[in-house]
Amino acid sequence: MNINHLKLFVRVTKTHNISMAGRALGLSPAVASAQLNKLEDDLGVRLLHRSTRKVSLTEEGRAFLPHAQEVLHGVEAAEASVGRGKVLPKGTLRVTAPASFGRLHLIPVLKDFLTRYPDLTVDLQLTDTIVDLVEGGFDIAIRNANLQDSTLIGRKLAPDTRIICCSPAYLEKHGEPKTPYDLQNHQCVILAGLENWVFDSPEGQIPIKSSGRLRVDHGEAMRDGCLAGMGIALVSTWIVHEQLQRGEIVQILQNYPYVSNAAIWAVYPSSRLLAPKVRRFIDYLADCYGNPPYWDYQLQNLP
Repeated sequence: MNINHLKLFVRVTKTHNISMAGRALGLSPAVASAQLNKLEDDLGVRLLHRSTRKVSLTEEGRAFLPHAQEVLHGVEAAEASVGRGKVLPKGTLRVTAPASFGRLHLIPVLKDFLTRYPDLTVDLQLTDTIVDLVEGGFDIAIRNANLQDSTLIGRKLAPDTRIICCSPAYLEKHGEPKTPYDLQNHQCVILAGLENWVFDSPEGQIPIKSSGRLRVDHGEAMRDGCLAGMGIALVSTWIVHEQLQRGEIVQILQNYPYVSNAAIWAVYPSSRLLAPKVRRFIDYLADCYGNPPYWDYQLQNLP
């Protein structure tokens, strides 16, 4: 099987246009079409539905795509292993990340990354849905959850520190809870699936079931509800560090830290050789975020 034919096939699945994909690889439309025909002949199946306006995958094409991508990843990693790091990464890096974290902490640092690697393109999908990396053709996923999938390898980029906070207006109107037990007499802005809060104390852990009139399924919506004085929220520092610095939100119950081992992870399939573009991206993010990450460092140095 010809590697160049695989490259062309994968490119076509992104452009949905044979001529456009061929031009990107320096091929004429006729040569590109001939190479795809040859690939299909070698496999004995039709991979693409062709029309005058658009190209789409057949069922067999959808099944074949992740395997083709896996082969190309292996070739890229093999070539890099004998290049001793001298060759800069190129091609397309496909990344998936949670919507809020991606918008707040990936997009702002991508410009410098792409400047460093001018032959690299980033295809970023922001979604709060956990996607299958292999099936979706992703090189890497950024996740802020405990890793449970044994088919993935992860590198911890930063802790996902979570704190209890509310707006100054809420405190003025309702008073400040002194212990976690006091939360039962307060309105909480609740993130769906995270109703049970556990706090550490000198006497041991204190579990609390939060309650309130506002329940959301999005971290920034929870933060905004807290900003609006609608209740007390359990939030990640990476999503509220700017509001805390400006005094728009204040941290409470600081003597009762929230119990959590959550972290920001970079994960990739364990069956996949780590391509240079993936390694460079992970190292770059780790350097950008720092230890402690810049959002926690800023909070540690509040006046």
